[in-house]
Amino acid sequence: MAEQQGQQRPEVWLRGPVPGVHPLLQPAAHALLQAAEECARAAAGLTPAELWTAPGGAAPAGFHLRHIPGVIDRLLTYARGEALDERQRAALAAESLPGEPAADAATLLAEVDRAVARALDVLRATPAESLADPRTVGRAALPSTVHGLLFHLAEHAQRHAGQLVTTVKVVRGTSTRR
Repeated sequence: MAEQQGQQRPEVWLRGPVPGVHPLLQPAAHALLQAAEECARAAAGLTPAELWTAPGGAAPAGFHLRHIPGVIDRLLTYARGEALDERQRAALAAESLPGEPAADAATLLAEVDRAVARALDVLRATPAESLADPRTVGRAALPSTVHGLLFHLAEHAQRHAGQLVTTVKVVRGTSTRR
């Protein structure tokens, strides 16, 4: 997060409106941007080994960095009124796997940034009159709305950013690297 003369900037929601985003979608835009900043700050400098450490059986930091773009992609699909495809299902199944070689922080953070940018583009392009349009989620076709899905993808990203921050603190606190 950028600092100005030794002071941290205020949280994203206190920096004013995100240009081009309807007022009803501002909280989602702010949450997405905040999540991306928190991820970048927390994961900076993590080694692949640290990224994929699961302290006490908790999900590793790398999982959270993979899950955020994945959930954004899936929920944007539902918001368009579409079903998930096989690529999305395969990506979901692989979110907890480090890959070979193990994904590094820079790669995963770039994926988070790209997903947040795509979501912001969708928020900017979403007409307010479509927010109450009904949508369904998953194979069970559970009920939601465009607004519900756009809000949930932002709060879900924020939730995993928080889990990432905590996991990284635990991993760094137990790491031999100082």
